[in-house]
Amino acid sequence: GPALSGSQPVPRRPQVPPEFAGRPLYEYPQHLREAIADLPACPGVYVFHGEEGDLPLYIGKSIHLRNRVLSHLRNADEARMLRQTRRISHIRTAGEIGALLLEARMIKQQQPLLNQKLRRNRQLCSLRVDADGMPQVVYAHEVNFATEPHLYGLYASRHAALDGLRALADAQRLCNGALGLERLTPGKPCFRAMVKLCAGVCSGQESPQAHRTRLFTALQGLQVACWPYPGAMGLVEHWSGPPGELRQIHVVRNWCYLGSVDDLAQARQLDSLAAGFDADGYQILCKPILQGLVEMVAL
Repeated sequence: GPALSGSQPVPRRPQVPPEFAGRPLYEYPQHLREAIADLPACPGVYVFHGEEGDLPLYIGKSIHLRNRVLSHLRNADEARMLRQTRRISHIRTAGEIGALLLEARMIKQQQPLLNQKLRRNRQLCSLRVDADGMPQVVYAHEVNFATEPHLYGLYASRHAALDGLRALADAQRLCNGALGLERLTPGKPCFRAMVKLCAGVCSGQESPQAHRTRLFTALQGLQVACWPYPGAMGLVEHWSGPPGELRQIHVVRNWCYLGSVDDLAQARQLDSLAAGFDADGYQILCKPILQGLVEMVAL
């Protein structure tokens, strides 16, 4: 009510949200506790901003923004990040996929200090088997991974791709010599054959055809799926509930996220953007799209 005549208004003490009840609040700045009052209980992306030029310290996503940010405020291990944080902002999305796509894009664009760096497409590589059955490392800047068939695995570097091939050889008793991972001495088996870790294609105990068949069987689980549409598509997500209904069309081509819009006319404008293969988009979208778990509309 109104202040009594002749007295100063008593400053209202911010209410502690029920999520904090009975929990230690550590030494976190009061303004951060107040900031969570504006956070909705819906999907989206949140940003912890630091002092210098409002730079992003950390970008995260959740299907429940309020609870996720509260979990940071309850975590003593993250006290250092919270001491550096001046404000918390958020962007709503209509669902989990939209939150995942937006988070990946924002981390790549803004390079927050405390996020792990996402994959750079420039170095991204995969394995492709040549006509002689020899795996070769190919790079995303040379080959279109969205349309090139018979690629296996997504790796951050040539070194990582070769390590992946070695792990496959170990698991399946494949020959490092036949895979090009070890130089063979003519007439001698590979080193691993001598310790029974290779099935013996290098010493005639296994036919080259049988070795090749086992290699392809082992690679099947790593196969990179081609983009299954002739062009861009809209992935539709709906949110109904507080703080209000939201419908988004996430525009995707070649596993690359181009942006989110409200209607098809805007979506078709986004379709004109360049869309090279994106490893993070692929990881997020491959299963829901190929398994028919999401609503897709042609643009």
